Amino acid sequence: MSGPAEPAVRVGDAVVPVTADAVPGRNGRTADAVPGGNGRTVIVTSLASDAHTWNLVFLQLFLEELGYDVVNLGPCVPDELLLEECGARRPDLVVISSVNGHGHQEGLRVIRELRSREPLADIPVVIGGKLGVAGAGNARYVEELLAAGFDMVVEDGAGTRAFRSFAESLPRRVGASARGAQEVLGAQGSAQGTPQGAVQGALP
Repeated sequence: MSGPAEPAVRVGDAVVPVTADAVPGRNGRTADAVPGGNGRTVIVTSLASDAHTWNLVFLQLFLEELGYDVVNLGPCVPDELLLEECGARRPDLVVISSVNGHGHQEGLRVIRELRSREPLADIPVVIGGKLGVAGAGNARYVEELLAAGFDMVVEDGAGTRAFRSFAESLPRRVGASARGAQEVLGAQGSAQGTPQGAVQGALP
């Protein structure tokens, strides 16, 4: 029997396994960020069809311990709501948690939408949890999710060490949150941030 799958990150065109551990996921649709102390904001969310909340409770508490200000969108989050929140807040990180097994299918749709909108294209995004319903076969989804634009993919059964390292390594995005609240999603002339994938390979 094989052990738990290792997380993976995208480094250029390569998919690199991370030897350590990573995600699950707090509860409730939170409008305001919960202060964490380091001035960085993370949006924690589920996908549109996923009604689970325990994973979001875990993720919020975990990220608050790392000092992030957490905006928890709760369960069953429509794609457009997530995109609107990202446009309004310009978070330093987005973490998507899947428990119902639709992580691969819905995650692809969401990340393609996010990456297609210029003001949002460089936001680091992690997806983790149950990517599919094929058990060990879910590992085949990792490369496709990374190629579609996720910066880190964490399969069900991994721990938290690699995800912690990834989250702690991210620099604060210039003008994140405060700047985004004053701009309209998709407005012309925005996005002078770093190019997509700037945080790739940040893990040791």
